[in-house]
Parts: sequence; C-alpha cells; structure tokens
Amino acid sequence: MKLRQFAFIAMLLVAASAAGSGVQGPPATTPAGNTEVIDLNGVHGVEFGDSEQELTRRGILRSDVDACGQLLAGHEAVSPIFVDDRLVLLWADDPMSTPEGISAGTPIAEVWARYPSAVRLRAPAGTYRLDGVLARSGDRAYLFLHDGRVVRQTIAGYADWARRLFDEGYGPC
Repeated sequence: MKLRQFAFIAMLLVAASAAGSGVQGPPATTPAGNTEVIDLNGVHGVEFGDSEQELTRRGILRSDVDACGQLLAGHEAVSPIFVDDRLVLLWADDPMSTPEGISAGTPIAEVWARYPSAVRLRAPAGTYRLDGVLARSGDRAYLFLHDGRVVRQTIAGYADWARRLFDEGYGPC
C-alpha cells in the first residue's frame, strides 16, 4: 500500500465528515444518459488481474494528470488499485455506473433492491468513514460506500480486496 493511498483516505474521511455534518445540500440524483459502465470484469479494455506494467505499456494507465493517483485513459472517472502488479479494484466516480444502474447519488434503498443478497458493512464507531454495502458474485464484488441515504462511491473488483479496502480504509491514491 502506498503513502498516497493513505492520503486519499484521509481526504475521503474529511468529505464523509462533511457529508454527515447535518448540512444538507440539494438531494443527490442518479446521473441520466451519459453514464459509463463498470462491471465485475472491469471497464472497457481493462480487466481485473491485468498487470500495471501491461496497462502502462498499452498507454491505458495514466499518471500525468492532475489527480490523486493513476487514472485509466478513456476512463478518467476510474482510479485503479494494484496489488503485486495486478489490478484488484477500480474506484469509480461519476459518471460510472454498474450494469444495474447503481452510481453515485443512487438511493441506498435501490442498492438493496438490485442486490438483495448484499451484506451490510458498518464503519467503525468514532470514525468519519462511510458505511458500505458489499454485493458479491463469486470472487468479485461491488462495494458501495454510502451516507445512509445515497451511494457516495462505487468500488468494483475482487471481493476479498473490496472487503479488505473497507476494513482497512484506504483509497486509490
């Protein structure tokens, strides 16, 4: 795990704190029309298990942009997480959505309706981390981080790594 991954989770914790502070902005909505799909295989042209070296060689892995970590060319809303040179998770922002239409801003009740066998994950008490919903299918899963009302972040990849990300609390940076 890299130091920048810890820096990103600190930023996420501050954002989660602000989201749970009681200050209410306009309600989040599910993006319409212009979403890209992230599924349990990955995203177009990038699959879980791909090597960091191979994605760099193909020009897909970018670190030359003003972001907290690497991004995928053509998928600027997706941050990869590598372990031992292999892609294990994708951390997705708007406008990414699952094939079932779940994305940032989707009401949490809709997540439960689309993934009825998902598991509820509670953030540790006294932290500013978000609660989660882990929707597993074989060795892959979606991890939806939420504020109790709506999805704030979607992570897809290997189920064991998604659970470990939730338990240990790190991000793509």
